Amino acid sequence: MSDSESFIDEVTEELRRDRLFSLMRRYGWIPLVIILALVGGAAWFEWQRSSARAEAEARGDAVLAALQAEEGEARLSALEALEADGEFAAVLDLLKAAEAQSAEDPKGAAEILLGVANDASLPQPWRDLAGLKAVMLGSEAMEPDTRKDLLDRIAASASPMARMAREQQVYLLIETGDREAALAAAQALVEEDGLSRGLQERLLQVIVALGGKPEEG
Repeated sequence: MSDSESFIDEVTEELRRDRLFSLMRRYGWIPLVIILALVGGAAWFEWQRSSARAEAEARGDAVLAALQAEEGEARLSALEALEADGEFAAVLDLLKAAEAQSAEDPKGAAEILLGVANDASLPQPWRDLAGLKAVMLGSEAMEPDTRKDLLDRIAASASPMARMAREQQVYLLIETGDREAALAAAQALVEEDGLSRGLQERLLQVIVALGGKPEEG
């Protein structure tokens, strides 16, 4: 290699090095910003999670404090004083309904539960649970037609509580005097796969009480 070629290579290498240093000076802050963003994002996520946990704990403590009141009216008043929205509000309403039921106010309990059951902003499981609990309060709380409409809606859905709703349909048919339809509904339900043992035993007892004959096996 000639001296001129060697000199050219050295100059070229120097130019490359200068260009690299220039780029680093110009854009070297980008990796730093990325690192800071990642660290800051992780810190923000941890703070948000910690805040959510603290808020949930505070809500839980407030509910426990409300339920520790000795008298039912005091517990109900304490629950009503709590601020809530969304699913937490649904939880409070279920607790309020339980207190109203304990105070022998089935209509008051049903009114609270129907408010949850008809709240389209809530996830369907909450609505189905409230509707089913309202139906199970019995005839003192709601008219048969209202209970039937609720049960029909839940029983026809893919809700985990659909079978429980169908069981309640059997009881409602018995209550309204349609024993034949109740027997047919009980027999159809008991033949389904995957029933819990408790539900199966209740249905078999109903079938026998209605004059039916459970299938052997």
